[in-house]
Formats: sequence, C-alpha cells, structure tokens
Amino acid sequence: MLKDILAISGQSGLFKLVAQAPKNIIVEQLQTKKRLPVYQTTKVSALEDIAIYTENEEVPLFDILKKMFSIENKAASSVAKTASNDEVKEYFEDILPTYDKERVYVSDMKKVISWYNILIETGILAELIDAEKKAETEKAEDSAKPNEDKKAVEPKAKKTVSTKKQTTTTKQPQQKPQAKKAKTTTTIRKTQ
Repeated sequence: MLKDILAISGQSGLFKLVAQAPKNIIVEQLQTKKRLPVYQTTKVSALEDIAIYTENEEVPLFDILKKMFSIENKAASSVAKTASNDEVKEYFEDILPTYDKERVYVSDMKKVISWYNILIETGILAELIDAEKKAETEKAEDSAKPNEDKKAVEPKAKKTVSTKKQTTTTKQPQQKPQAKKAKTTTTIRKTQ
C-alpha cells in the first residue's frame, strides 16, 4: 500500500518511487511532480515501515492515517500548520489516545499531520483505503464460499501397498578431486 510512498531525510513532503538504479533511486515529489535522484547515503523511509509507539505496541502509520481519515470525514486535517504544541498534542490524543508520551515528539506528530494532508490533497489516501476495503470484501467472499467446489476438483489419491523390502543405503561423502600438478621445466642458458 504505502511501500512506494517515501519520506526522505532533509526533504520536505512525500515522494513516490519511480525507478531504481544501481547507486540511486529516482523519486517524484507527490505535490509538484518534480523528479530527482536520491543516492545511497540519503536516509529514505517508506511510509509502510513507519509506526508510532504506544504504551503497549507499535501502531502502523496506515492505521493512524485511516483513523484521521474517518475523524476528519475524508477532508484535510483541522489542525493548522501554525498550531501550538498543546493543540497538536490534543489532536493526536483524539486519534491515538495510548501514544507513548515520552517517545513520540510533537515534531513527529506534525510530520504525520502534514503527510496526511499531502495524501489527502493528492487523493492517494482515499485510493489506498478503497483498495483495502475492496481486498477485504473479496477475501470475505472467497472464505464464505463452501468448500464443496474445491472437493469436486481435487481427485482423491489412491493408496497403494508395496510388498517390496526397502533397503537403505548410506552415501559416503565424496572427496574433492585433487588438481593435477603442473609440470615445470627449467631451462638454463649459458651466456657468452
């Protein structure tokens, strides 16, 4: 889902993975559609790999974005970019009440909110959530079908009884063939 959406250290905004080269990757900024290379020394994180610490476990970023999507009623975040730290903390507590207050900083919360706004602005988040719902309904339909169809297709294996005695053989480890020694000849020339 979010594996092709990247956050790059030192760059604002989110990027989409376009291509890979041996020593770099080519990314496209989601908002401006500007392409640029990102080299191996740059820290790059896929949004799929990011999670927020809670008191009990880590919650994947996509779950938090889905919760924001439902709270905001499919619109951009109600928290302004210039909101105070207390307002941001209060908003984040509404989304994830059990977040770890010692390990999750206000700067992290602001990043999540800005990423959410970018994904809403570009329409990517709505597409991802719809795709997930569609996949869940297909999975539910597949599991709801009776297993009778599968039984009719699979032929039953016949049991055969063998009367032959089984013998076991043990293999001895093979020795590596030794390389033939090259013959060396020495010629001595006399100088005059």
